[in-house]
Amino acid sequence: MPATVAFLPTAGPLRRARLLAALLAFSLPLARADVLAISDHAHPLVNLAGARLVLLDAPERLEQQLSAGLPADPRQAVALMQQRLRSASAQQLGRDLAKAHQDVADAWSLGVTKLPAVVVDRRYVVYGQPDVAAAVASIERYRSSGR
Repeated sequence: MPATVAFLPTAGPLRRARLLAALLAFSLPLARADVLAISDHAHPLVNLAGARLVLLDAPERLEQQLSAGLPADPRQAVALMQQRLRSASAQQLGRDLAKAHQDVADAWSLGVTKLPAVVVDRRYVVYGQPDVAAAVASIERYRSSGR
């Protein structure tokens, strides 16, 4: 599937603010742009070059790590889980899990509909391009064309 550049839906009719944001976006180099690379483990990405990576299946994978090897007896499972949650590694895993859930919420709040997706400045998106640098270059070409 060929990659395409599209606009993400905007939240409201704040015309002056949108005009100012557009002017700022064109005056700042794309290298300073906010780049979000959204995918999952089934759709690996390459050339991330400073992009924030969001893996939509990360929460599920982290939850599996946290609950791995729990016994079938619920009381034993609760006791073992409480013991695990007191460990430093489980506390780090909990922080990672909270961040993964926030990343997923951020990705879905943008209205992303397909994977992989590369989003620049929360406004432009390229779908279907696993090479993040190439997707950003497509967006840069699109932006410089004056559209």
